[in-house]
Amino acid sequence: MPARYHLRFHIHPTSAAGRQAAELADFCLQSGVDEVVLLLGAEEFYNGHPAGDEEDRLYDTAATSAAVLRGAGLDVSLNPWVTAGHADRGRRDRHGFAPMVGPDGQAAAGQASFACPRWRAWITAHYARFAGLGFRVLWLEDDFRYHNHAPLEWGGGFEPLMLERLAELAGEPVTREAVVAAVTAPGAPHPWRALLQETWRTAQLEVAALVADAVEKHSAGRSRLGLMSSVPGAHAVEGRDWPALFDALSIGGEAVHRPHFAPYSDAPGRELSHSLWTLDVQRILRPPYVRTEPEIENWPHTTWSKSDTQTWSEMVTAQICGADALFLNVLPVQSGHARRFPGVTRLLRRSRPALDHVAQRHRRQLGTCGVGLPLHPDASAHVHTERPGHLADLAVDPGPAADFLLRYGVPVTAEEAPVRVLFGQVARSFDDDALRRMLSGGLLVDGTAARILTERGFGELLGVTVTEIVDRRAPSANGPYSLECVPASSAHAADADVCLSVNLQPALARLCPSAGAEVRTSVLTADLKPWGPGRCEFTNSLGGRVAVLAATAPHLLPYDDDGRRLLHATVRYLEGDEPVLPLVSGGPYLIPRLARTGQGWQLAVTNGSADPARPRIALADSPAVVEATLLAPLAEPASAALTASVGTLLLGQDLPHRGWLLVEGTADDGQRVNR
Repeated sequence: MPARYHLRFHIHPTSAAGRQAAELADFCLQSGVDEVVLLLGAEEFYNGHPAGDEEDRLYDTAATSAAVLRGAGLDVSLNPWVTAGHADRGRRDRHGFAPMVGPDGQAAAGQASFACPRWRAWITAHYARFAGLGFRVLWLEDDFRYHNHAPLEWGGGFEPLMLERLAELAGEPVTREAVVAAVTAPGAPHPWRALLQETWRTAQLEVAALVADAVEKHSAGRSRLGLMSSVPGAHAVEGRDWPALFDALSIGGEAVHRPHFAPYSDAPGRELSHSLWTLDVQRILRPPYVRTEPEIENWPHTTWSKSDTQTWSEMVTAQICGADALFLNVLPVQSGHARRFPGVTRLLRRSRPALDHVAQRHRRQLGTCGVGLPLHPDASAHVHTERPGHLADLAVDPGPAADFLLRYGVPVTAEEAPVRVLFGQVARSFDDDALRRMLSGGLLVDGTAARILTERGFGELLGVTVTEIVDRRAPSANGPYSLECVPASSAHAADADVCLSVNLQPALARLCPSAGAEVRTSVLTADLKPWGPGRCEFTNSLGGRVAVLAATAPHLLPYDDDGRRLLHATVRYLEGDEPVLPLVSGGPYLIPRLARTGQGWQLAVTNGSADPARPRIALADSPAVVEATLLAPLAEPASAALTASVGTLLLGQDLPHRGWLLVEGTADDGQRVNR
């Protein structure tokens, strides 16, 4: 099946709607677009939650446009611009909605509380009315959330109506000030944090169910609901229950997801590590029945915001990660004239060969493989804060750990895996049994996670104890840390007598190795005095292999060839006697994604550097390669020249900036990778 283009476009709510829709239909047919997602009354045309004559104009525009587009053979969906409201931006409420209130007491001028009965009646009636037009999907925008509602600090959810709900759960009166102080208090979480998240979660689920019932009824079951989401770490603060939310939104056992995964505008190619991880973790969070249409972001639109090369690479990334369709947000809202952007037609035409190739190949995926990055859905409920009053500090996301590994050529997965990584406060979200299982396999932890595990009594299985976390600005014995050095006597000969920088780490853990632990690197001060161990490895009594980093923010360590060699050696140590993961080198920021299939495995590698590179893939065995394809930006797929030797595949040609190398292995290789 070929890739699908779903193009979001704003039709002006005027008498010109029919002409603009006809022009759009012609544009779509020339560009290979399969579906139009109508966007109405949005951005520059938004004057607050619509009602009355304003809503009538939007309805007439939607009805007229949908008829024209369907007549041209296009599928049509609808993207109402607001649910609760994105941001005030000078707009004011005209309905008498109870406003969103931030943690500091500021009330929004034009954004509604999820607990407001009047807003609930409005959104239900609004979606019900438009559902009667029979759209394939009616989308809930990403403002269907609590965080990120400018100008509120962090977001909303502290309205009197919401606090009344919380008080019922708490069994006592509450005030906004007391709630904020309790849920962000340093140290162990206050019970009110989990209760506040339950309050928010319940209110959101109630609204989702109301809207789904209305859409199902008024569309006679023809329409489905779709949800745009933000990054998982931010939703974790809200206490989002992903399966429950999609269940509430489902109609006929179906729902659609539009994950945010890429920046709005130009960004370095290494940011593709974030995109790969964000798509993979959201795949795990949503139920299997939910279709996915990742949003190809471009704002405020066209190549002035994001190059065609970057847009192409993000479309390919989404397709490699199993997109059912690509949700294209690539045309300016204010224009109304699709024909004014022939460059977008050229982009979509030139992109299709690569996307169709990937769509046909990668639909056979059964899941991803790599170093596992475990994430508990309620991780934010377990965070220990250090700064009172800062809700953003509750966000927990293995994304930085994914960046650290992926940018060094190590594939990752959100699924279960023999080798796992626990960085930061993610470690607090797992019970003792889960941690013991992780410590029975291969486990890489940073200084923060090592301290948490030490406090919870797992020091003897780590091979180290953490005596303190030393802040960069704090006085320290022997002076501030500066260098991380591999001693000349290192067992890893290629890394012997090498120095790396820890000068910009915000804090380091003071590691005290146990008997039997191997100290792989040492931290030195600027005058070369010993500060403490930098990396330790240990085989524990459970048979598990553990590697501990003193760094508390490994993703902020300077990236270089030496750092990559150290990390690859660590991964091989953690895999034990039967290594299986492909590790990629050959240039900076060669970012891999490893998937399993019924026939074997698929490895995709993208070049996140602006310079061309020739990837070198280290494998445990000599692989039987079925096929290798090179996808250069905006070009036709081409066979790739791979040279195989014992345990290594080498690309014999340049992989360009943001290009992709696709390699497939047969079942014999896949049986080991898939374990």
